[in-house]
Amino acid sequence: MSRKGILFVISGPSGVGKGTLRGKLMETPCEDLIYSVSTTTRQPRLGEIEGRDYFFTDADTFKSLIASGELLEWAVVYNNYYGTPKKFVLDNLEKGTDVLLEIDIQGALKIKNVIPDGVFIFVLPPSVEELGKRLNARGKDSQLEIERRLACYDEEIAHLDKYDYMVVNDNILEAAEKIRAIITAERCRVRRMQ
Repeated sequence: MSRKGILFVISGPSGVGKGTLRGKLMETPCEDLIYSVSTTTRQPRLGEIEGRDYFFTDADTFKSLIASGELLEWAVVYNNYYGTPKKFVLDNLEKGTDVLLEIDIQGALKIKNVIPDGVFIFVLPPSVEELGKRLNARGKDSQLEIERRLACYDEEIAHLDKYDYMVVNDNILEAAEKIRAIITAERCRVRRMQ
């Protein structure tokens, strides 16, 4: 039996630990699961590497990707463009390779309209207070930026009902194992077999 690849989408509020979870999942890679690197116009943060964390580009180049239809989805998040390269995702799904995306909520909802049979996983913090602590502790954003991100929290979690699964990231290893279990379970669904 064979099957098409499955798109797994991890998203949630800024600072919830999506990138850390993705990194933990990919440390011990699942067979036939690859990570799709997003494109962004924001500046690289300390330790981020071109092609591993993001494809960093300028606004004009990003707009040309939009105009030529090369993005599966795109959004402006906190004044920066973010997008998912279309060809990479669709080609891998077609050949039976599962694809993991780690993206913001806007992008996840757009992708759900294009690939509704994807698996959408919403990552939550243990509390909004803990989210504030994490945003402060990572030291990547100004206090104004942190306040702006926290102000969006209620609006962001209002989209929870559009997701297939919810994982609370109170312990990174446990949260990563829950996502790995979701991947395993979805791969075993009879409806996915061809």
